Amino acid sequence: MRLSVAAAISHGRVYRRLGQGPRSRLDLLRNLVTALVRHERIEAPWARADEMRGYAEKLIEYAKLGDTNERAMRMANFWLTEKDLIHKLFKVLAPRFQPHPGSYTRLLQIPNRDSLDRAKMAVIELKGNPLPPLIRPRRDTEKTLLNQLLKGYREEMRREAAPQAPEGTPV
Repeated sequence: MRLSVAAAISHGRVYRRLGQGPRSRLDLLRNLVTALVRHERIEAPWARADEMRGYAEKLIEYAKLGDTNERAMRMANFWLTEKDLIHKLFKVLAPRFQPHPGSYTRLLQIPNRDSLDRAKMAVIELKGNPLPPLIRPRRDTEKTLLNQLLKGYREEMRREAAPQAPEGTPV
């Protein structure tokens, strides 16, 4: 009997199918990119946020070329459904990210949605936004076996490195 492991095989799919069809998928991604530019932090299902992240970063890359670049203006005009945000993209966001070579967004997982689908949720935000920072949950790793062994080793090395008083001298 042959056991098989379930693998994520794409079978020619390059991207996630997020809606009813290709037009629906594009509309959804355009609305998410527009919301991200407007609010600079949005909450969305993980798959949608992760898929949208690349498009938002590419749009900022084009915006860094300047508003005189024809291709950058066409990309902004296509991806931003609210045309008043084109000014914000070129005059606020592009100068903010000008010195940075890439990675303009941060994607953090948050607790799953409480409705029936229990979808995996995420917060995606532009780096350097004026909003208060999100607190990343840190696991308490002090109690893991490896860290306990390392702690004991460090204490032992500290005791050995401490100056020893010669025998016969009062302490």
